[in-house]
Amino acid sequence: MRVCLLDSSSCGCCLMQRQMSRMESFFNMSLIELQRDLQRAQAALHNLRASRSAFSVALTDTRRCLGPFREDSVIMYQVVILNLGDGYSTSSGVFTAPRSGVYSLALTVYSDAGSPGATLAACARLRRNEGVLASPSENNMQDQEDSVSVTMAVQLNAGDRVDVVLPAGCFLCDSGNHYNTFTGFLLYATD
Repeated sequence: MRVCLLDSSSCGCCLMQRQMSRMESFFNMSLIELQRDLQRAQAALHNLRASRSAFSVALTDTRRCLGPFREDSVIMYQVVILNLGDGYSTSSGVFTAPRSGVYSLALTVYSDAGSPGATLAACARLRRNEGVLASPSENNMQDQEDSVSVTMAVQLNAGDRVDVVLPAGCFLCDSGNHYNTFTGFLLYATD
């Protein structure tokens, strides 16, 4: 025992205590690093969940035609199939991008003249901040039904507004079959 008190570097008890102290420091530092990594992973997961944005809407659930109008009119899709992130508003017909990124947008328009030979014009304008992105139209008058679709990838900034306009003179018909749809989702964020 006297040797340990005089020469602590050779005492087994003191050496063991020093080693345990080093291990405790190492494990405490490792635990702190693990807690930091967990916080970073939780923040990344929260950011990922917050960035989810997808919507899919249809014109109506009942047999109904919209148009033709004398002026261009924003189409207000009333049937919400999906609205993850609440970016689409049924009251305005506008999707507002919650964050900057590349989005996939798809639009399908359909019209039924009701009888062969009747005038028919299935058309619409897909817009971003009132600027036209695409103007799909089907106006062949060879049968009583026309439809057209467009799908595109578009860079949107947070707050950009995307809507669909029914041009003057065009009309759309829909039912519970949901022939007229407007869909969009965030492919990846750029902010």
